[in-house]
Amino acid sequence: MNNSLERPTTVLKGIGDETAQMLADMEICNVFDLLNHLPYRYEDVRLRDLSEVGHDEKITIEGKVHSEPSVMYYGKRKNRLVIHMLVGQYLVKAIFFNRAYLKGKLSPGDSIIVSGKWDKHRATITGQDIKIGQNDETKDFEPVYSTKGALTVKALRKFIGQAYQEFGDFIEENLPASLLEKYKLPSKREALFKIHFPNSLDDVKQARRRFIYEEFFLFQLKMQAFRKQEREQSRGIQQNYDLNQLRAFISSLPFELTDSQKKVVNEICADMKSKHKMNRLLQGDVGSGKTIVAAIVLYASVTAGYQGALMVPTEILAEQHFSSLTSLFKNTEVKIELLTSSVKGKKRLEIVESLALGEIDILIGTHALIQKDVVFHKLGLVITDEQHRFGVEQRRILREKGETPDVLFMTATPIPRTLAITVFGEMDVSSINEMPSGRKKIKTNWAKHNMLDQVLDFVEKELVKGRQAYIICPLIEESDKLDVQNAIDIYNLLTHHYRGKFHIGLMHGKLPSQEKEAVMRDFSLNQIQILVSTTVVEVGVNVPNATVMVVYDAERFGLSQLHQLRGRVGRGEEQSYCILLADPKTEIGKERMRIMTETNDGFLLSERDLELRGPGDFFGKKQSGLPEFKMADMVHDYRALETAKKDASFLINADAFWESNEYEPLRRYLCDSGVLSGEKLD
Repeated sequence: MNNSLERPTTVLKGIGDETAQMLADMEICNVFDLLNHLPYRYEDVRLRDLSEVGHDEKITIEGKVHSEPSVMYYGKRKNRLVIHMLVGQYLVKAIFFNRAYLKGKLSPGDSIIVSGKWDKHRATITGQDIKIGQNDETKDFEPVYSTKGALTVKALRKFIGQAYQEFGDFIEENLPASLLEKYKLPSKREALFKIHFPNSLDDVKQARRRFIYEEFFLFQLKMQAFRKQEREQSRGIQQNYDLNQLRAFISSLPFELTDSQKKVVNEICADMKSKHKMNRLLQGDVGSGKTIVAAIVLYASVTAGYQGALMVPTEILAEQHFSSLTSLFKNTEVKIELLTSSVKGKKRLEIVESLALGEIDILIGTHALIQKDVVFHKLGLVITDEQHRFGVEQRRILREKGETPDVLFMTATPIPRTLAITVFGEMDVSSINEMPSGRKKIKTNWAKHNMLDQVLDFVEKELVKGRQAYIICPLIEESDKLDVQNAIDIYNLLTHHYRGKFHIGLMHGKLPSQEKEAVMRDFSLNQIQILVSTTVVEVGVNVPNATVMVVYDAERFGLSQLHQLRGRVGRGEEQSYCILLADPKTEIGKERMRIMTETNDGFLLSERDLELRGPGDFFGKKQSGLPEFKMADMVHDYRALETAKKDASFLINADAFWESNEYEPLRRYLCDSGVLSGEKLD
């Protein structure tokens, strides 16, 4: 940044200590910050014909003062100024609050321009802005900025105009000329002028294109530089797996891999064979076959002479993975073990000793895998399933059980492409985007709450066939604040409704872990036919016999969460059903229900969810990890985001970026951002 732009805002006329503090509260501390405080919308200031203006519209009118203005005082230091003005054939009353000082500046016959809200019924405009004298400007709209405290938009416009006039020549270009030319983008200086002082909507459009691309590009440049640094400074292990053995194992599977599964297996294996440490996210819809992919790449690691670890969030899920992998590897010499908090005493000691000696090839477990005494002989591959359920520290501890092992994260929550690019920009992302052939689609229906009796009759018909059902509720206990069904009430209602017919279980987050495990175990063994639960069953439960999912107050859930819940059924050979009980009051709520009944595609749903909810709500605002952009929008500007990522990745990996003077501002930016400690990566 040029030194002149680093000067405090007090160098500008009219900005004293008090105003400077108000600006500082808005994170505007110097001239550079002021110039880069961009408008969030534009106000229409075209002179309007009053015959065409609607009630309560914000308008700008020009006329002459018709009679002497009057002031009425009330309260402490409060006043009301009334100006009668002639606008064409209309006599209009303009009202200003706390502007008594204007009375002495106005006389009958004076030309004035007033902006404010128009009351069509009373021919009155409640003024927000006034200019004395004829209109000598041709502006059609003016920028509107966010402000704090007593600072007005008008004052901010004035300060920004002054800053540009006095310091505009010091604005430096930070994008390379090649990119400006490639996308026909205005220079930084020109874009700032167009965004703050536009002469047309086209000016605003050009400037916005520039700033949207710049924000995405600079963010992605940091992400790609960090990724390159991680790859080059953290040397991985080259796992030279036995390709013939791997092919033989894949051929022995009782089903054909989908094209999507084959693609991601190739991507992961290529990473494992490279000298760089793998850092990859595997995302796939519920039931898309991520476990099979995990089994294949774990086997590849074993044939290369390494051990593999698979960490999952719950004991039940660990047991399910252990069971399925034991079955898959039954005709191989692969030694698999299960380690959870339930494994104790002599059995646990045997597993820990065998692991350290290299006698166990694959260890599956929960947090028990990261205990201090769990030591691997030669860990090559770490897989974390439902990685968002583990903390960063927990994942780090597991990685450090080996010397730079390859790392694969798995999630059944399809992440929209735009969020994957933004949040996981430093990772490689693989996606399984097709389902295994023969899998029956879950039939989804939307029912109103007054249809509950019919819904319960349908559930009973399924249970009589020997099937099981989930009933999902948003809350655990009754709440005065939210008029939604709760798990305990529903449990009591169903216990009464089905008394003597079926066993009903209750599960929620407040139950101790052992009780949760016990309830889920009983449900998986069909000792419980109906499981009433909150969303704790959203992830990782596999009960193929469950064919019905009923979600109470479904409008309170996002599309992605509803899809995750729906994915708990449809895991067996029988036709499965999802019933959404909802009486949505908003159009967004109704739209969610419509979308859920129309598609089973998790990736499509995640994109629609992002459009309806926004990125902060998609991940949860507290720990979303999402960057805040001033002008760019990840949802609506996703094409610019994808383009920026490609450009940033290409540049970071090009020798010219580290050698050419053209890219010196970008290298300096990376150093100032703390991504690089020097001018070039080692």
